[in-house]
Amino acid sequence: MAANGEKQQGHRPGVYKQKNKGHKHGKHRTKGEIERENKGRVSVTALTKKQRKEQKKMDRRHKANQLRKNKKDMVLTEKRRLGSRDGPPHLAAVVSLHAAVDAGAITKLLRGECAGGVVHLERCVSGVSDSFGLILPRFKQRFTFLNQSTADVHSLLDVAKIADSLVFVLDSTEGWDSYGEYCLSCLFAQGLPSHALVCQGVSDLPVKKRVESRRALSKITEVRFPDARLFPLDSEQDATLLLRHLGSQRQRKLGFRSRRSHLLAQNVTFTPNSPAEGAGGGNTGLGTLCVSGYVRGRPLRVDRLVHISGHGDFQLSQIDAPSDPLPLNLTAARPVKPGKGGDVDMLVGSWGAGDDAPVRVLMKADPSCRESLQAEAEVDPMDGEQTWPTETELLEAEEARKNKRVMKVPKGTSDYQATWIVDDNDEEDGDLDEESSDDDGDDMMDEAMEGDDDENNSQDPGSCCASDEEEDEEEEEVCSTERAGADQRYDEHMDEAAEEEGLKRYREARSNEMFPDEVDTPLNAAARIRFQRYRGLKSFRSSPWDPMENLPLNYSRIFQFQSFERTRNRVLAEAAAEEEGAMDGWYVTLHIVDVPFSVMESVQSGKPLVLVSLLPYEQKMSVMHVLVRRHPSNMEPIKSKEELVFHCGFRRFRASPIFSQHTSADKHKMERFLRPDAPTVVSVYAPITFPPAGILLFKQRNDGIQDLVATGSLLSCDPQRVVLKRIVLSGHPFKINRRSAVVRYMFFNRDDIMWFKPVELRTKWGRRGHIKEALGTHGHMKCVFDNQLRSQDTVLMNLYKRLYPRWTYDPYVPLPLPWVKRECNVEMDDSEME
Repeated sequence: MAANGEKQQGHRPGVYKQKNKGHKHGKHRTKGEIERENKGRVSVTALTKKQRKEQKKMDRRHKANQLRKNKKDMVLTEKRRLGSRDGPPHLAAVVSLHAAVDAGAITKLLRGECAGGVVHLERCVSGVSDSFGLILPRFKQRFTFLNQSTADVHSLLDVAKIADSLVFVLDSTEGWDSYGEYCLSCLFAQGLPSHALVCQGVSDLPVKKRVESRRALSKITEVRFPDARLFPLDSEQDATLLLRHLGSQRQRKLGFRSRRSHLLAQNVTFTPNSPAEGAGGGNTGLGTLCVSGYVRGRPLRVDRLVHISGHGDFQLSQIDAPSDPLPLNLTAARPVKPGKGGDVDMLVGSWGAGDDAPVRVLMKADPSCRESLQAEAEVDPMDGEQTWPTETELLEAEEARKNKRVMKVPKGTSDYQATWIVDDNDEEDGDLDEESSDDDGDDMMDEAMEGDDDENNSQDPGSCCASDEEEDEEEEEVCSTERAGADQRYDEHMDEAAEEEGLKRYREARSNEMFPDEVDTPLNAAARIRFQRYRGLKSFRSSPWDPMENLPLNYSRIFQFQSFERTRNRVLAEAAAEEEGAMDGWYVTLHIVDVPFSVMESVQSGKPLVLVSLLPYEQKMSVMHVLVRRHPSNMEPIKSKEELVFHCGFRRFRASPIFSQHTSADKHKMERFLRPDAPTVVSVYAPITFPPAGILLFKQRNDGIQDLVATGSLLSCDPQRVVLKRIVLSGHPFKINRRSAVVRYMFFNRDDIMWFKPVELRTKWGRRGHIKEALGTHGHMKCVFDNQLRSQDTVLMNLYKRLYPRWTYDPYVPLPLPWVKRECNVEMDDSEME
């Protein structure tokens, strides 16, 4: 403050006062301005990027929770529906895995009154004598039990495809025997449904030894069933616990059956066609098969084809709705009104109609909408032919007619005799046309040459001259000496032809392992004629190969998809969303037309009848590829194009497949034998089947026994998959220079060398080169390599040709030899040897 008490004046800046720039917040408002304008209101459009990201994250989390909850509810609903009043009865098959146990004792104990169930129906499965329907009012569930014998492997696999649960009966000490292990291998490869392990005889042991016995048995079973529970079944109380476990256990979902409607026949009748019916014109072998059973899986449509396992594809005429033979009447305590059962519509899902209720027709097939049974495309042999020659071809033909052929003939030969003389060029052209028209003959020549090479490799060169004389002397010596009685009885059961064939196959497999794909050039034929179908490739990985080039005639009989994966996804999505037809759990009667009487004979012989509704296109023929791995129990060599028995989903058939490597390239090398150490792709002509589906490969012996040789899964349907067969021609370096060498024994004339001159050469020690020129007329050639050869090296030439499967598809598969006969044969051999 001033001393004089006057008020001090404020400072006023001059013209040179510094002025700072304001904060440049751009076009956006500050947070404070936004809060003042909104006055606490929050708008969705006003959310920041971070807030929107957080909200999207919460939405995704809520959506995932909803999907998880819906899926859990769907699984619980499906689980509770099985065996209830709204679903089909719980189908359980009792399978014995040891020859010393009796599965009939298990079924007898389960049908006991003290187990809490009421046996409502005996022999409820057509063709199976030991089967019954069981109702459990206490658990509000119903079951269908059948005792399936393991002697017939085909029936066992068919029942396992549709069974909800399998009850394996084990021995209390050994678990399962060798044949039980064989059955388990087949079931695991096909797809094992829910199962339970049961054993008897544990209660007969002393109390101190029961724990040890169960512990030892659990140690045996944990190899195949690591998490399975072992149920002792010696009393009716144990049977009640088993029934509770079967009704409440988690069901294992099998992809090949959950996407298709399937049915186990419970009642079968056959009505022959009248002389005026059907396309057969009075064929008494065909008729209408009426099959009754519970629909399982997806809804069953009347316009779809059905496949009867082991018999083929057929059409439906209509679907009826008879009364349910196994009703779960939860109001049994009070009497039901007489007219209530007949008035209740089956579409609502009510069960309990009387046996005298009229049979209603659910749906009839429309001939215009029903799928056709056509499996092969119509072949037009004139489709690729030219109807009329062009003007250029007419002129060439006229000039060829005017130009006379000039050739040398003996002196004094007339014009008529000269027309019968064939020129060398004509012979070569004739051979070329003949070989190009028959691919199977070419393959047979390859196999014959390989067999000759194997025999030559297996024999000692020094002993070839005296081999015939030594064999004659050995035969005379054996015939002159008398054999012992045991040796004669042992030889009576030996098939000499099978032994010779097995020895030949073993030699071929060993030779192919030691010298892969190597063949010898024939001495009596030109190599350019013998290997005219083969070509060389600069690089097997990157060299092009047109998949539509020189297709065989059988390719005109098959069907091909533009995109198999897209068609598969569309068909499976439509099947999952299907809501028309006979729903899951309904008891229906299917009228199947034009069925041979052999199906009824199979049912009368005691075999179960399994039906499955086919998806669209699954009756068409195409080239199917399956990925398999060699089963460790079979050690015999399996050659390509050898007849095998296929179990593909619900189908089984016989065919001669080809083997190839499983790679991601566009070309795949053919395998001459099924490899034991790597997965192999098997290609075959077969009906289309949409994956997933399990694959079993069996080989049938001459005596009727079928051995499991490989297991796997369905890979794809692709006729354009290129499978190349490789042959390797080998030569020996005769003279070695610094960068060149004279090679012999690969070819035996000059023309063959000039024909194969563009093909690249390689050696076993990694050298690469090419043919420079031919030396002389006996097959010697000068070759140039990237480095000097070694004296012990071998010069090789790779040639390739495309290979196709053989059309040997046969839907009829003979029954395998029952295991009882196998055991009798083995015991007979053992006793005779002793």
